[in-house]
Amino acid sequence: MTAKEIWHGEVRAEWVDYNGHMNDAAYAQVFSMALDAFMDQIGLDETGRAEEVYTIFTLEAHLKYLAEAHEDQMLRVFVTLLDVDAKRMHLWFEMKNDQSDAIATSEQMAMGMDLNSGRPAPFPGKVDEAIVQLPLLEQELWPTAANQPMGIRRKKR
Repeated sequence: MTAKEIWHGEVRAEWVDYNGHMNDAAYAQVFSMALDAFMDQIGLDETGRAEEVYTIFTLEAHLKYLAEAHEDQMLRVFVTLLDVDAKRMHLWFEMKNDQSDAIATSEQMAMGMDLNSGRPAPFPGKVDEAIVQLPLLEQELWPTAANQPMGIRRKKR
């Protein structure tokens, strides 16, 4: 898979819940920080957002919790571009622990937004140029968990 490390950090004490491991909301927070880091990379840091009067909104996110994370444990988040058009990106984030085991994934659909109109809009020129430089993963190589509906799996009787 063509994944790029986009964020790293440690599990903070305030992220640990009554079960003794990272709370589900903290996983979402880490993936949100990873999206912010990705935005910085494509030119939409604080300065870029102000200059372009443009930002990214998350339209949909699907999180899967694969393993526990514990206080002070190192985490790394990788991002893969699954699909893109003029104003949307389909992104795959994978969170790994200090043993490089995948412990969570977040599949996200992100939309570019013109802040003047408050409406979806194509990526500004230099942002679009940064995005097209990213490797795009061919659909047949997508993670098997990508683009899958959620539901109860039933065994046949």
